Amino acid sequence: MIKFIKNNKLFSVYTFLVFLVILIAILAPIIATHDPYESNMTNVLQMPSGEHILGTDKLGRDTFSRIIYGTQTSLFMTICLVILTATIGSLVGILSGYFGGKVEIVLMRLADIMLSFPGVILAIAIAGILGGSIINTIFALVIVSWAKYARLVRSLVIRLRNNDFIIAAKVNGTTTINILWRHILPNILPMIVITGAMDIGTMMMEIAGLSFLGFGAQPPTPEWGLMLNEGRQYIQTAPWLMIYPGLAIFIVVAIFNLWGDSLRDILDPRQD
Repeated sequence: MIKFIKNNKLFSVYTFLVFLVILIAILAPIIATHDPYESNMTNVLQMPSGEHILGTDKLGRDTFSRIIYGTQTSLFMTICLVILTATIGSLVGILSGYFGGKVEIVLMRLADIMLSFPGVILAIAIAGILGGSIINTIFALVIVSWAKYARLVRSLVIRLRNNDFIIAAKVNGTTTINILWRHILPNILPMIVITGAMDIGTMMMEIAGLSFLGFGAQPPTPEWGLMLNEGRQYIQTAPWLMIYPGLAIFIVVAIFNLWGDSLRDILDPRQD
C-alpha cells in the first residue's frame, strides 16, 4: 500500500479528496451547524458572521448548512445517474457488439438517434414534460447519456468476440451468458469504470444546471444548482448566496475530474 501511494502520489491525493467529499456527505448532520430546512425570518439575508459563517438566504436559512447537506443531494443524484447510465449503456453495447446482425442495427440506430440530439436540450425537454424533481432529472439525463456508453462498449466487444479465448470457450460448449459474464465483461469493465469516473464531474454539472433552470431538485431541497437559482436575484445585495454554492460545485467537480484522469492513468496506462 505504501509503495502504491509513493508510485501514484497524485492519484492518492485525489482519492483522499474524493473520500473527504464522501465523508462530508455522510457526516452532514454532524458537520452542519443548523437545520438546513429551518426558516427564521428575523435572520433574512444576513452577511457571513460567527453565528452563520456563510450567511443566510432569503428565508433566514443557514447557507453553510444547506451547502453541506447539498453535498448529500448532489453526490447521491450523481452516483445514481452514473451507475444507471453506465449499466444501461453497457448492456446495450454488449448485446449489440456480441450478437451483431439485426440486434446491432436496431440498438445502434437507436443510439445514433439519441446522439443526434443536443443532450442538455433534450434533457430539459424531457424533464420539462415530466416535471421538476430529483427522480425525473435522473431519468431525463439517463435517457440522453446511455448512448455514449453503448457505442464505447460495442466497439470493445467487437474487438473481443473473435479472439481465440472466446472461440475456445464456444467450442468447449460454454453458454453465452457465461461467456459474456466471465470473458467479455472482465475485459471491458476497466474502461467502463474509467469512463464512469470521468463522467462524475460532468454529470454533477448537468444536474446542477437542470436544478438551476428549475427542472431538477425543488424547494426546499438543499441542492447546489437550486441554491444558485434562488440566490441569483440577490447577486448585488447578497452575493454569498451564489458565490459559495458556485464554489462548492467548482471544487467538487474539479476533484472528481482530476480523480477520473488519474484513475485512467492507473487502469489504462497506455493512454496519454
